[in-house]
Amino acid sequence: MINFAVIGTGWITDSFIKGAQATDAWKLVAVYSRKEETGKKFGFVYDVTTVHTSLESLAGDSNVHAVYIASPNSFHYEQAKSMLNAKKHVILEKPTTSTVAEFENLCSVAKSNGVHLIEAFRHIQEVNFKVLKSNLSKLGPIYGASLNYATYSSRYSNVLNGETPNIFSLEFSGGSLVDIGVYPICMAVALFGKPKSQTYKPVIIATGVDGGGVVVLNYEKFAISINQSKCYASKAPTEFYGQNGTFVLNAVTDIDRVDFLNAKSKKTEELAQQKAELNLQEEAVEFARIINEDDREAAKKLEEISRIIINITTDLRKQNGIVFKVEQ
Repeated sequence: MINFAVIGTGWITDSFIKGAQATDAWKLVAVYSRKEETGKKFGFVYDVTTVHTSLESLAGDSNVHAVYIASPNSFHYEQAKSMLNAKKHVILEKPTTSTVAEFENLCSVAKSNGVHLIEAFRHIQEVNFKVLKSNLSKLGPIYGASLNYATYSSRYSNVLNGETPNIFSLEFSGGSLVDIGVYPICMAVALFGKPKSQTYKPVIIATGVDGGGVVVLNYEKFAISINQSKCYASKAPTEFYGQNGTFVLNAVTDIDRVDFLNAKSKKTEELAQQKAELNLQEEAVEFARIINEDDREAAKKLEEISRIIINITTDLRKQNGIVFKVEQ
């Protein structure tokens, strides 16, 4: 059983706790919040009474073996570094950090302290992503793909009203690309590795970050188009094209449909399996396995995926003059 604490008390933290504890491999033992009242209110739901209001206090809690961090993006680096230096495993919500340099430093700190740093890309741990990956050869030579993750955020309405929510703030290292866009980019990288180059045509919004846009990842013999957004919505499926047919998925995350459309017969083969009841449960199972078995090979593969992604998003931001406060 991995005793863990959480930093961040939003809906994603709530989802991780439920998914993790459903596996019987994790036990929530502490909550971190800058406001004790907020921490106590959140912990009460899970019968957790230990609340830390400082990173130093949490780092010194010997009953905590791992920490799940889902705070605003710009806080990730210092919070994760503090926990890693305390020899606690860290599950870090995407994006890991604001910059490549911060990411590389965290990897070095984790290694020197003998603990794991894992970016919480839940979708590549889903059973139906693995179904897709294991059946990708059905396509034959790959011609391209169209990956879609565009959903209108209620916080964009705040932007239209003249406000600057954290997720759309340069100060907090926000924007659609690093919040939503990393999911389809991660899917592409997990399947095909590092692209040769990438381009981005963003919608720059009033706060100075991107609200959405189209990314193109260029591989040796094909390209992947990514439509991602938090300022407009799309119901388009995600598709992979090949000589022998097309894979059609309902989405990039929470995949419950994996259909193979045979190019010659025109027949559709349904391949999807029953996914976990809770949408973060599958990642919690794998992350617990990596920690408990100290599976450094699996951790290294996930680290490299994260490394490629942050280099891609950093390049795409620089192409379009999107500069976070920490970079200024």
